[in-house]
Amino acid sequence: MATIKSWIKAARLRTLPLSVSGIILGSFLAYSSGFFNREIFILALLTTLGFQIISNFANDYGDGVKGTDNEDRIGPKRTLQSGEIKPDQMLNAIKITGIITLLVALLLIYVSFGKENIIYSLIFFVLGLVSIFAAIKYTMGVKAYGYYGFGDLFVFLFFGLLSVCGSYFLYAHTLDYTILFPAFSIGSLSIGVLNLNNMRDRDSDIKSGKNTLVVKMGGKFAKYYHYCLLISAFLFASLYTIIHFSSVIQFLFVIAFIPIYKHLYTVYKNKNLIDLDPELKKLALSTFLFSVLFGIGLVL
Repeated sequence: MATIKSWIKAARLRTLPLSVSGIILGSFLAYSSGFFNREIFILALLTTLGFQIISNFANDYGDGVKGTDNEDRIGPKRTLQSGEIKPDQMLNAIKITGIITLLVALLLIYVSFGKENIIYSLIFFVLGLVSIFAAIKYTMGVKAYGYYGFGDLFVFLFFGLLSVCGSYFLYAHTLDYTILFPAFSIGSLSIGVLNLNNMRDRDSDIKSGKNTLVVKMGGKFAKYYHYCLLISAFLFASLYTIIHFSSVIQFLFVIAFIPIYKHLYTVYKNKNLIDLDPELKKLALSTFLFSVLFGIGLVL
Protein backbone atom coordinates (compact mmCIF):
# COMPACT_ATOMS: atom_id res chain seq x y z
CA MET A 1 0.00 0.00 0.00
CA ALA A 2 1.42 3.36 -1.06
CA THR A 3 2.09 5.78 1.78
CA ILE A 4 0.96 9.41 2.01
CA LYS A 5 4.61 10.39 1.68
CA SER A 6 4.78 8.53 -1.64
CA TRP A 7 1.70 10.31 -2.98
CA ILE A 8 3.10 13.69 -1.95
CA LYS A 9 6.31 12.76 -3.73
CA ALA A 10 4.35 11.77 -6.85
CA ALA A 11 2.46 15.08 -6.77
CA ARG A 12 5.86 16.84 -7.03
CA LEU A 13 5.08 19.86 -4.90
CA ARG A 14 8.03 21.83 -6.26
CA THR A 15 6.24 22.10 -9.64
CA LEU A 16 3.10 23.70 -8.16
CA PRO A 17 4.32 27.33 -7.78
CA LEU A 18 5.18 27.37 -11.49
CA SER A 19 1.76 25.99 -12.44
CA VAL A 20 -0.13 28.81 -10.67
CA SER A 21 2.13 31.63 -11.89
CA GLY A 22 -0.09 32.32 -14.90
CA ILE A 23 -3.25 32.38 -12.78
CA ILE A 24 -1.66 34.83 -10.34
CA LEU A 25 -0.50 37.10 -13.15
CA GLY A 26 -3.83 36.94 -14.98
CA SER A 27 -5.64 37.77 -11.74
CA PHE A 28 -3.39 40.77 -11.08
CA LEU A 29 -4.00 41.98 -14.64
CA ALA A 30 -7.76 41.68 -14.11
CA TYR A 31 -7.56 43.47 -10.75
CA SER A 32 -5.58 46.33 -12.27
CA SER A 33 -8.33 46.68 -14.90
CA GLY A 34 -11.08 46.83 -12.27
CA PHE A 35 -12.16 43.18 -12.40
CA PHE A 36 -11.71 40.75 -9.53
CA ASN A 37 -13.62 38.05 -7.67
CA ARG A 38 -12.16 36.17 -4.71
CA GLU A 39 -14.16 33.01 -5.42
CA ILE A 40 -12.95 32.91 -9.02
CA PHE A 41 -9.36 33.35 -7.87
CA ILE A 42 -9.53 30.48 -5.35
CA LEU A 43 -11.34 28.13 -7.75
CA ALA A 44 -8.94 28.98 -10.60
CA LEU A 45 -5.97 28.17 -8.37
CA LEU A 46 -7.51 24.86 -7.27
CA THR A 47 -8.36 23.91 -10.85
CA THR A 48 -4.85 24.67 -12.06
CA LEU A 49 -3.27 22.75 -9.18
CA GLY A 50 -5.50 19.82 -10.10
CA PHE A 51 -4.35 19.93 -13.73
CA GLN A 52 -0.71 20.01 -12.61
CA ILE A 53 -1.08 17.10 -10.20
CA ILE A 54 -2.81 15.06 -12.92
CA SER A 55 0.09 15.88 -15.22
CA ASN A 56 2.64 14.85 -12.59
CA PHE A 57 0.84 11.57 -11.87
CA ALA A 58 0.52 10.86 -15.60
CA ASN A 59 4.18 11.72 -16.19
CA ASP A 60 5.22 9.35 -13.40
CA TYR A 61 3.01 6.62 -14.87
CA GLY A 62 3.84 7.17 -18.54
CA ASP A 63 7.62 7.32 -18.13
CA GLY A 64 7.47 4.51 -15.57
CA VAL A 65 5.67 1.94 -17.72
CA LYS A 66 7.68 2.89 -20.82
CA GLY A 67 10.96 2.42 -18.94
CA THR A 68 12.08 6.00 -19.54
CA ASP A 69 12.57 6.39 -15.79
CA ASN A 70 15.55 4.09 -15.24
CA GLU A 71 18.98 4.05 -13.64
CA ASP A 72 20.30 6.45 -16.31
CA ARG A 73 17.91 9.22 -15.25
CA ILE A 74 19.62 12.09 -13.40
CA GLY A 75 16.62 13.62 -11.63
CA PRO A 76 14.84 12.40 -8.49
CA LYS A 77 13.63 8.80 -8.63
CA ARG A 78 9.92 8.59 -9.50
CA THR A 79 7.42 6.55 -7.48
CA LEU A 80 6.65 3.94 -10.16
CA GLN A 81 10.35 3.60 -10.88
CA SER A 82 11.08 2.94 -7.21
CA GLY A 83 8.06 0.67 -6.73
CA GLU A 84 6.51 2.92 -4.07
CA ILE A 85 3.28 3.14 -6.08
CA LYS A 86 1.95 0.42 -8.38
CA PRO A 87 0.78 1.25 -11.93
CA ASP A 88 -2.89 0.40 -11.22
CA GLN A 89 -2.84 2.61 -8.11
CA MET A 90 -1.46 5.50 -10.15
CA LEU A 91 -4.08 5.01 -12.85
CA ASN A 92 -6.84 5.17 -10.24
CA ALA A 93 -5.28 8.30 -8.75
CA ILE A 94 -5.25 9.95 -12.19
CA LYS A 95 -8.94 9.14 -12.69
CA ILE A 96 -9.99 10.37 -9.24
CA THR A 97 -7.93 13.56 -9.50
CA GLY A 98 -9.34 14.16 -12.98
CA ILE A 99 -12.94 13.86 -11.78
CA ILE A 100 -12.37 16.15 -8.78
CA THR A 101 -10.57 18.73 -10.93
CA LEU A 102 -13.33 18.69 -13.52
CA LEU A 103 -15.97 19.27 -10.82
CA VAL A 104 -14.00 22.23 -9.43
CA ALA A 105 -13.62 23.57 -12.99
CA LEU A 106 -17.40 23.34 -13.49
CA LEU A 107 -17.96 25.32 -10.30
CA LEU A 108 -15.41 27.89 -11.48
CA ILE A 109 -17.23 28.23 -14.80
CA TYR A 110 -20.58 28.66 -13.07
CA VAL A 111 -19.28 31.30 -10.65
CA SER A 112 -17.67 33.20 -13.53
CA PHE A 113 -20.40 33.03 -16.17
CA GLY A 114 -23.57 31.97 -14.34
CA LYS A 115 -26.53 30.91 -16.48
CA GLU A 116 -26.42 33.90 -18.79
CA ASN A 117 -23.26 33.16 -20.79
CA ILE A 118 -23.83 29.63 -22.05
CA ILE A 119 -21.42 29.99 -24.98
CA TYR A 120 -18.56 31.10 -22.72
CA SER A 121 -19.40 28.28 -20.29
CA LEU A 122 -19.28 25.68 -23.06
CA ILE A 123 -15.98 27.04 -24.40
CA PHE A 124 -14.33 26.89 -20.97
CA PHE A 125 -15.80 23.44 -20.28
CA VAL A 126 -14.21 22.18 -23.49
CA LEU A 127 -10.94 23.90 -22.53
CA GLY A 128 -11.10 22.09 -19.18
CA LEU A 129 -11.52 18.73 -20.88
CA VAL A 130 -8.70 19.52 -23.30
CA SER A 131 -6.46 20.55 -20.39
CA ILE A 132 -7.02 17.22 -18.64
CA PHE A 133 -6.43 15.34 -21.89
CA ALA A 134 -3.21 17.29 -22.54
CA ALA A 135 -2.00 16.68 -18.98
CA ILE A 136 -2.48 12.94 -19.41
CA LYS A 137 -1.21 12.54 -22.97
CA TYR A 138 2.15 14.23 -22.35
CA THR A 139 3.78 10.87 -21.59
CA MET A 140 0.90 8.36 -21.44
CA GLY A 141 -0.22 6.22 -24.35
CA VAL A 142 1.28 5.17 -27.67
CA LYS A 143 1.13 8.65 -29.21
CA ALA A 144 2.32 10.62 -26.15
CA TYR A 145 3.21 14.03 -27.56
CA GLY A 146 6.07 14.57 -25.10
CA TYR A 147 7.92 11.77 -26.90
CA TYR A 148 7.68 13.60 -30.24
CA GLY A 149 8.99 17.02 -29.20
CA PHE A 150 5.64 18.79 -28.78
CA GLY A 151 5.89 19.34 -25.03
CA ASP A 152 7.22 22.87 -25.46
CA LEU A 153 4.27 23.93 -27.61
CA PHE A 154 1.70 22.56 -25.16
CA VAL A 155 3.44 24.17 -22.19
CA PHE A 156 3.34 27.52 -23.98
CA LEU A 157 -0.35 27.14 -24.81
CA PHE A 158 -1.53 25.94 -21.39
CA PHE A 159 0.92 27.54 -18.93
CA GLY A 160 1.14 30.78 -20.88
CA LEU A 161 -1.80 31.69 -23.10
CA LEU A 162 -4.62 29.75 -21.45
CA SER A 163 -3.44 30.34 -17.90
CA VAL A 164 -2.95 34.12 -18.16
CA CYS A 165 -5.51 35.06 -20.81
CA GLY A 166 -8.04 32.48 -19.67
CA SER A 167 -7.93 33.57 -16.03
CA TYR A 168 -8.22 37.24 -17.07
CA PHE A 169 -11.28 36.40 -19.19
CA LEU A 170 -12.94 34.58 -16.28
CA TYR A 171 -13.01 37.88 -14.42
CA ALA A 172 -13.50 40.40 -17.21
CA HIS A 173 -15.44 38.45 -19.90
CA THR A 174 -13.36 40.39 -22.40
CA LEU A 175 -9.73 40.42 -23.53
CA ASP A 176 -7.25 43.15 -24.41
CA TYR A 177 -4.68 42.01 -27.00
CA THR A 178 -1.83 43.41 -24.87
CA ILE A 179 -2.56 40.70 -22.26
CA LEU A 180 -0.83 38.39 -24.72
CA PHE A 181 2.56 39.96 -23.92
CA PRO A 182 2.75 38.95 -20.22
CA ALA A 183 1.16 35.63 -21.25
CA PHE A 184 4.05 35.14 -23.68
CA SER A 185 6.45 35.92 -20.81
CA ILE A 186 4.98 33.26 -18.51
CA GLY A 187 4.79 30.82 -21.41
CA SER A 188 8.43 31.37 -22.35
CA LEU A 189 9.64 30.99 -18.76
CA SER A 190 7.57 27.82 -18.36
CA ILE A 191 9.05 26.36 -21.54
CA GLY A 192 12.42 27.30 -20.08
CA VAL A 193 11.74 25.05 -17.08
CA LEU A 194 10.75 22.17 -19.39
CA ASN A 195 13.75 22.77 -21.64
CA LEU A 196 16.05 22.72 -18.63
CA ASN A 197 14.48 19.46 -17.47
CA ASN A 198 14.98 17.98 -20.94
CA MET A 199 18.59 19.20 -21.12
CA ARG A 200 19.26 17.46 -17.80
CA ASP A 201 17.64 14.21 -19.04
CA ARG A 202 18.99 14.35 -22.61
CA ASP A 203 21.24 11.30 -22.44
CA SER A 204 18.69 9.02 -20.76
CA ASP A 205 15.94 10.29 -23.11
CA ILE A 206 18.06 9.39 -26.13
CA LYS A 207 18.50 5.85 -24.83
CA SER A 208 14.79 5.54 -24.09
CA GLY A 209 13.61 6.90 -27.44
CA LYS A 210 12.01 10.01 -25.91
CA ASN A 211 12.56 12.54 -28.69
CA THR A 212 12.17 15.82 -26.86
CA LEU A 213 13.05 19.06 -28.61
CA VAL A 214 16.40 18.98 -26.82
CA VAL A 215 17.14 15.52 -28.21
CA LYS A 216 16.20 16.71 -31.70
CA MET A 217 18.24 19.92 -31.66
CA GLY A 218 21.20 18.73 -29.57
CA GLY A 219 22.78 20.15 -26.43
CA LYS A 220 24.45 23.18 -28.05
CA PHE A 221 21.31 24.53 -29.73
CA ALA A 222 19.24 23.65 -26.66
CA LYS A 223 21.32 26.20 -24.76
CA TYR A 224 20.76 28.86 -27.46
CA TYR A 225 17.05 28.06 -27.35
CA HIS A 226 17.13 28.47 -23.57
CA TYR A 227 18.74 31.91 -23.82
CA CYS A 228 16.13 33.02 -26.36
CA LEU A 229 13.24 31.85 -24.18
CA LEU A 230 14.32 33.70 -21.06
CA ILE A 231 15.42 36.87 -22.82
CA SER A 232 12.16 37.02 -24.82
CA ALA A 233 10.23 36.67 -21.54
CA PHE A 234 11.92 39.84 -20.32
CA LEU A 235 11.27 41.67 -23.59
CA PHE A 236 7.56 40.79 -23.71
CA ALA A 237 7.07 41.90 -20.09
CA SER A 238 8.90 45.14 -20.84
CA LEU A 239 6.79 45.74 -23.95
CA TYR A 240 3.55 45.43 -22.00
CA THR A 241 4.90 47.75 -19.31
CA ILE A 242 5.99 50.37 -21.84
CA ILE A 243 2.58 50.31 -23.55
CA HIS A 244 0.77 50.75 -20.22
CA PHE A 245 3.43 52.82 -18.48
CA SER A 246 2.33 55.12 -15.67
CA SER A 247 4.99 54.64 -13.00
CA VAL A 248 8.53 53.26 -12.71
CA ILE A 249 7.22 50.82 -10.06
CA GLN A 250 5.76 48.81 -12.94
CA PHE A 251 9.30 47.63 -13.68
CA LEU A 252 9.44 45.91 -10.28
CA PHE A 253 9.45 42.57 -12.14
CA VAL A 254 13.06 43.26 -13.21
CA ILE A 255 14.12 42.04 -9.74
CA ALA A 256 12.96 38.53 -10.68
CA PHE A 257 15.30 38.54 -13.65
CA ILE A 258 18.40 38.97 -11.47
CA PRO A 259 18.38 35.27 -10.45
CA ILE A 260 17.15 34.35 -13.96
CA TYR A 261 20.18 35.94 -15.64
CA LYS A 262 22.44 34.37 -13.02
CA HIS A 263 20.81 31.08 -13.98
CA LEU A 264 21.52 31.77 -17.65
CA TYR A 265 25.21 32.15 -16.88
CA THR A 266 25.16 28.83 -15.01
CA VAL A 267 23.60 27.13 -18.04
CA TYR A 268 26.16 28.79 -20.33
CA LYS A 269 29.05 27.44 -18.25
CA ASN A 270 27.52 24.00 -17.68
CA LYS A 271 29.52 20.93 -18.69
CA ASN A 272 27.94 18.29 -16.45
CA LEU A 273 24.21 17.67 -16.95
CA ILE A 274 23.65 16.62 -13.34
CA ASP A 275 24.52 20.17 -12.26
CA LEU A 276 21.39 21.43 -14.06
CA ASP A 277 19.05 19.67 -11.61
CA PRO A 278 19.13 22.33 -8.83
CA GLU A 279 18.58 25.01 -11.50
CA LEU A 280 15.07 23.67 -12.14
CA LYS A 281 13.82 24.80 -8.75
CA LYS A 282 15.56 28.16 -9.09
CA LEU A 283 13.99 28.92 -12.47
CA ALA A 284 10.52 27.73 -11.40
CA LEU A 285 10.58 29.88 -8.26
CA SER A 286 11.95 32.84 -10.23
CA THR A 287 8.99 32.50 -12.60
CA PHE A 288 6.61 32.54 -9.64
CA LEU A 289 8.44 35.59 -8.25
CA PHE A 290 8.14 37.29 -11.63
CA SER A 291 4.36 36.80 -11.70
CA VAL A 292 3.99 38.23 -8.19
CA LEU A 293 6.30 41.22 -8.75
CA PHE A 294 4.79 42.00 -12.14
CA GLY A 295 1.34 41.96 -10.54
CA ILE A 296 2.36 44.12 -7.58
CA GLY A 297 3.88 46.62 -9.99
CA LEU A 298 0.51 46.86 -11.74
CA VAL A 299 -1.60 47.55 -8.66
CA LEU A 300 0.67 49.82 -6.59
